[in-house]
Amino acid sequence: MFHVLGLLFWLVVIPFCIGLIPAGFLPEEKRRPGVVLLAGYFLMWSLFEAAAIPAVLWVKYENFKTASACFMIVSIVCAAAGLWTAVRREKTKRAVPSLSGVKARLGLLSPAERIEWAVFFVLLGVQLYMAAAYTSFDGDDAFYVVESLIAQQADVMYRILPYTGRSTTLDIRHALAAFPMWVAYAAVKSDIHATVMSHLVMPFVLIPLSYLVYYEIGRVLFVRSREPAGGTDTVFYRENLPIFMIIMAFFQIFGNVSIYTNETFFLTRTWQGKAAAGSIVIPALLWAVLEIYEGEKTRRRDPGSWMLLVCVNMTAGLCSSIAVFLVSMLMAVTALCLAAVERDLKILFKMAAACIPNMIYMAIYAVWSYSHPLI
Repeated sequence: MFHVLGLLFWLVVIPFCIGLIPAGFLPEEKRRPGVVLLAGYFLMWSLFEAAAIPAVLWVKYENFKTASACFMIVSIVCAAAGLWTAVRREKTKRAVPSLSGVKARLGLLSPAERIEWAVFFVLLGVQLYMAAAYTSFDGDDAFYVVESLIAQQADVMYRILPYTGRSTTLDIRHALAAFPMWVAYAAVKSDIHATVMSHLVMPFVLIPLSYLVYYEIGRVLFVRSREPAGGTDTVFYRENLPIFMIIMAFFQIFGNVSIYTNETFFLTRTWQGKAAAGSIVIPALLWAVLEIYEGEKTRRRDPGSWMLLVCVNMTAGLCSSIAVFLVSMLMAVTALCLAAVERDLKILFKMAAACIPNMIYMAIYAVWSYSHPLI
C-alpha cells in the first residue's frame, strides 16, 4: 500500500497541483484536467533539472541526496502554491479544473464516437500490457537503469561507472541529462527498486502522457473558426479526434520498422530519456506552439502557454543533451516560418527568449567540455 500511495502522490498529486500554477494563467476553456497534468509534469521536470544539474556539477559526494532534498522542498512548495492559488481564484472565477465538463462531453458522444474511443483505449491497453508483461531489455539498460540504481543505493549521480562499479570522471554528455535521476527519485520516494520502476512503472506513466499530448494536439487541429450571421464563433470537430488517436496508436504499434525509429523507443525503451524526448517533449513543443499561434492574435500573449513552452524546452535538457539542440533547431525553423507568414519579426525575439534555458544548457556543456576534457 505504501508503494502505491507513494506513486500516486509523486506521479499524480504533486504534478497536478504544480500544474495549477501555469493553469491559473490560461484561459478558462483551456483549464482541462489533462492540460493541468501535462503542464505540471513539464514544470516539475524543469524544477528537477534545475536542482539536479548544479548538484551533479559541483557536489561530489552524495549529490543525489542533495538534489533530491532541494527538489522535494521546491516541488512541495510549488504544489502547495498551486493549490492555494487555485482555491483563492475559485472565489472570484473558476480556476480549478472540474470533472463535470468531462462528464458533459461524454454525454454528447454519438454511438460511433463511443465505439471509436473504445477501439483506441483497447489499443492503448494492449500497448500497456505488452510494455509491462513483455518488457524489453537492451544494452543501454546497463548504463541508464544502473545509473538510476546507483543513485538510489549510493546517493551519487554519475560519479560511479555502471559497467565496473568504480569511481569515474564526470561524463558531461550523460551528466546533464538527468532523466534517470528523476526515475531514481520516484523509486526512492515510493520505495520501489529502480529497475522495477524503469521497466514496469514508467511505461504506465509515460505512454499515457504521450497520448495525452497527442490528444491536446488533436483538440487544437480540429477546432475551426466560422463566421455565422451573429458573429465569429469556433467549432470543434470532435468526431475527428478519436480517429486521429487511433491512427497515432497504429503508428506506434506498427512503427517498429527499425531499431532507430521513435516508435521503437516509445514502446521498448520507454524509461530512457531519449525515448521521452522523442515521444513526449517534441510533440509537446508542437502542441505549445499550436496553442500560442493557432487562433486569435489576442491570445498570443497568454503567459500560461509561454510558460509551458519554456518548461518544455527545459525538459528537453533533462531527457537528452542532443534533444536540446534538436528542440532549439525546431524552434528556430518554426519562428522563421511564422515570422515570414505573419510578417512579424517580433516572433523571432519571442521564440528566442523561450530558448534561453537551452542556450544556458549548451553554454554549460561547452564550457565544461572545454575545461574538463576526457582523457
